[in-house]
Amino acid sequence: MCEAALNWGEEHLAVAESAWQADVDAFGIDLGVGAPVVALQVKKSKTECCMEYKIYSLRAPPMLLRTISGGDYFNAADTDLDGRVEIWTDDAVSVDGFDDLRLSDLDFPPPVVLRFVRGRLLNASSEFRPYFDQKIADVRVKLNPQGLSDFKDSDGKLLSGAAIPVVRLIQLRKVKIKILEIVWGFLYSGREQEAWRFLSEMWPAADLDRIRGALQNAHARGILSQVDGMSTAARPGREIHAKIFDGTTVVAATPGVTPKGVNPKQEITPPRAILMERPPPVTAVEIELAQTESALKLIIDSAGKVRSAEVVGNVQAIDEGLLNSTSNWKFIPAFSEGQPVASQIFLGVSLKR
Repeated sequence: MCEAALNWGEEHLAVAESAWQADVDAFGIDLGVGAPVVALQVKKSKTECCMEYKIYSLRAPPMLLRTISGGDYFNAADTDLDGRVEIWTDDAVSVDGFDDLRLSDLDFPPPVVLRFVRGRLLNASSEFRPYFDQKIADVRVKLNPQGLSDFKDSDGKLLSGAAIPVVRLIQLRKVKIKILEIVWGFLYSGREQEAWRFLSEMWPAADLDRIRGALQNAHARGILSQVDGMSTAARPGREIHAKIFDGTTVVAATPGVTPKGVNPKQEITPPRAILMERPPPVTAVEIELAQTESALKLIIDSAGKVRSAEVVGNVQAIDEGLLNSTSNWKFIPAFSEGQPVASQIFLGVSLKR
C-alpha cells in the first residue's frame, strides 16, 4: 500500500492513504490554476480500472484544487513547447466494459488532452489532431479487406458465449476493436462527422444505430463530463514558442571585468530530479556502457518532462537503454524569476548500485 502527504512547518496534510498506487506526476509547475501545484496520480485499489489525478496548491496552507478521475494514466507536459502545460490522459473509464470489451482487450483507450485556462479545465484534444491521426494510421494498417468483410457479415455485438467458433469469434472481436479505436480517434479529436462516416462504412448495418448510440452515451459520461468547456486553437501564424533557458553555461565572475561586489547569477535555478529510471542492462555490452558515465544534453519543459535527449562528447557507443528511458523521467522544472520555465541542461549519468 502507498501513502502521500504534504508537510510544511509543523503542519501535515495526508493526500493519499492506503492506496494501491501513488505517484508524483509534477511538482512546482504552473498548470494554469493561479498557483504552483503538485499533481499526483492515485489508484485506490488494484481492481479499479482508473486513476485519480489530484492537484494541490503549494501555497501554505496547501489545498486540493481539483480532482480529475477516469484515466488509465495522467501526464502533465508541454509537448509542443509553447509555454502551456497540457494534461495527457485517456478515457479509460468510459470504455472499460464497453460493448462486452475489457480495457485490457484494447490496444489503447481513447486519448484525451486537457488544459487549464484561468482555472477552467478545457478539452484541448482537437488541437493535437496530428497525434490522433498517427494513432488512426497505426490501427488502419492492421485491418485487411477480408477481416472487414467478415465483420460486416456479423451481428456486430459478438457477445461472449455467442454461437460462433471460438477462433472466429476472437478474430472478429479484434477487427471490431480496431474499428472502434479508429472511430474514437476521430470522435475524441473533435471530428464527429468523420467518426460516424467511418463507422457507417465499417459496421454491420443492422447494428449501426445501437453502436452509435452506445458510443455517444459513453463519450458523454466519461472523463470529458468533468471539463468546463472546449479550448480553441491559436490561429495559424499566431502560435507561441516558449523560450528555452540555457542551463549549460556556468556563470562566474571575470577578474578585472566584473565589478567588485557583483555576484553573477545563473539565468535559471536548474531542474531537480524527481524520478530517473532506466531498464536494467542485460548483455555484457549494455552493462559496460551503463557503468560508464554518459553526458546527456536534455531539454526539459516547464512541466519537468524531458522533450529531447542526446549524448554529447566523443563516445564510441551510445547507451540506448539510458537514452530511451529519458522520456519517462520527471523533474522539478527550472525556474526563472520564480516561474517554471523550459530549459536546456547537461547531465552526467551512470548506473548506481
